[in-house]
Amino acid sequence: MPLTFFIRLNWEYYSEVIIMAVSWKGSISFGLIYIPIQLIMATREQQIPFNQLHKKCQERIQYKKICSYCGEEVKSDEIIKGYEYEKGEYVIFTDEDFERLKSEKDKTIQIEQFVQLEEIDPVYYEKAYYVEPTGGEKAFFLLLKAMEETNKVGLAKVVFGKKEHLVALRIDKGTMYLYKLYFHNEIIPYKGYDFRFTLEGPEVELAKQLIQNLTRPFDPERFYDSYYERLKDAIEHKIQGKSVPQVKDEPDTQIMNLMEALRQSIRSSEGPRA
Repeated sequence: MPLTFFIRLNWEYYSEVIIMAVSWKGSISFGLIYIPIQLIMATREQQIPFNQLHKKCQERIQYKKICSYCGEEVKSDEIIKGYEYEKGEYVIFTDEDFERLKSEKDKTIQIEQFVQLEEIDPVYYEKAYYVEPTGGEKAFFLLLKAMEETNKVGLAKVVFGKKEHLVALRIDKGTMYLYKLYFHNEIIPYKGYDFRFTLEGPEVELAKQLIQNLTRPFDPERFYDSYYERLKDAIEHKIQGKSVPQVKDEPDTQIMNLMEALRQSIRSSEGPRA
């Protein structure tokens, strides 16, 4: 499948190229049904690239990979992987070694069970992909339709690169998504809070009222990276030889106590909503 390029020129000095590239090719195994698929990245981080410069010369900094033993610069094709099992002692692994560790099952997204979406705590989610069939389209849409009508999420394990991943297959509005999930032992346990307060009834009721006033349907387009926009504006100012404009903060309001803060917050939230 050819790569598709979407070019958005929404800023005179900064253009963005979104590459809908295939991240992985493999298959989904659903019982005895085998569906060849490919994964396409569904998310990207929005950021403006900055280069590191020498403060004195204002020129680019170069990074060289130097061997700690002989002092020679090492090219990318001369680098291999090694595991340090004792100080200064390594066992070497080649790409062939890693491939030998993979079974055919590891290269297939074999659905092991189905769960309700709400059963998966959001802390387990890592990254999202679109799932596209590369054959067996009827079987693919059969699985998609059945999962959509039963409102189930499929759980599976698969090896991407040199790591095994827990993944979840989910259907939303006729599109299949694959989510990389963290394994349970990858979640860092939290000891909890070592403080507690006795809260008065009116405080809790006012806090609940404020939450209700600020509750509305989730609209992802309502949220955007405002700092990103200010940074683009600042770069334009710099290019024109101007100083970076100072962001004006809202004037501080002195609140004497928690109850008064809640009351004022509720009054503010009851006005017209943006």
